[in-house]
Amino acid sequence: MSLVSEFLGQLTLSYGAEEEPTFPTVVPVQDFDPAKDAARIETAIKTKGVDEQTIIDILTRRSSEQRKEIAFEYERLAKKDLPTALKGALSGPLEAVMLGLMKSTAEYDASELKASMKGLGTDEETLIEIVCSRSNEEMLEIKRVYKEMFKKELEKDVAGDTSGNFAKLLLALVQTKRDEPSNVVDYEKIDDDARSLYEAGVKKKGTDVMIWISIMAQRSVPHLRKVFDRYKSYSPYDMKESIRKEVKGDLEKSFLTLVECFGNRQLYFANRLSEAMKSKGAKEKQVTRILVSRCEVDLMKIRTEFKREHKGSLYQTIAEHTKGDYQKALLSLCGGDD
Repeated sequence: MSLVSEFLGQLTLSYGAEEEPTFPTVVPVQDFDPAKDAARIETAIKTKGVDEQTIIDILTRRSSEQRKEIAFEYERLAKKDLPTALKGALSGPLEAVMLGLMKSTAEYDASELKASMKGLGTDEETLIEIVCSRSNEEMLEIKRVYKEMFKKELEKDVAGDTSGNFAKLLLALVQTKRDEPSNVVDYEKIDDDARSLYEAGVKKKGTDVMIWISIMAQRSVPHLRKVFDRYKSYSPYDMKESIRKEVKGDLEKSFLTLVECFGNRQLYFANRLSEAMKSKGAKEKQVTRILVSRCEVDLMKIRTEFKREHKGSLYQTIAEHTKGDYQKALLSLCGGDD
């Protein structure tokens, strides 16, 4: 019997090596006519007072590739580029959403990372959210695009803008050395890693952070889930409690983000959205960033997790905590009520 269950276990694990399925709320529209869309946007921008609704209707319901085609047609028609035209016509959080949509998902992530490290002071929260939640494939694409857009290596900018163990963890993640998921469950390695995490932290005085970093930045996600499970047989605390006891500040937030994303990435984003809309007046930057960056990736699944965890739908929560054209744009990206 154990042979059968071992074989079945390998079967269920093997799909982990395949490409992650996507759950977008924004998909390519059928009967797409980029020239017609470009003309409608040009009319909307030229209208006295700007027809925001038309701009929202078009740009939030087209895929990234389709928006690129619209931008190409727009430039031919209006003799200026679409992002510049949108910047002149819109303002505030609506402008941020629309300009975000003019970039591909990786370009948007790259530009958000760049903005988080610009000027005096660093926006650690954005840095942690993006670097600690993206998969190997996503991070490789972000790095490629970052270099293309800013003529600099993402690693260099992260190293120049952060310090200490926080910098070491972020750099280890940006270096994308994570193992690919394997069909074979290595129980010995799972046990070794679980024990190493315990002995480097809770078991001793002080924390050997480098051991935590190397395990969490290099092991595959299915392997780490099993490691955290096994960890509980060594430690009186689970991994998240251990992190809270052992490290503080940005390093603590980063490790917690990693563990949450290894467990359920979409739930992590659902919780971030809930937290961003708890305060009076939503944390607009956070809400915008998650909806724009995940609408063509897994926002449908984030919606499901939001409803399950927070008892109300994401759609209703956005409706309650935002207003005006910004609200209309977000609700359109959200793609419906649950």
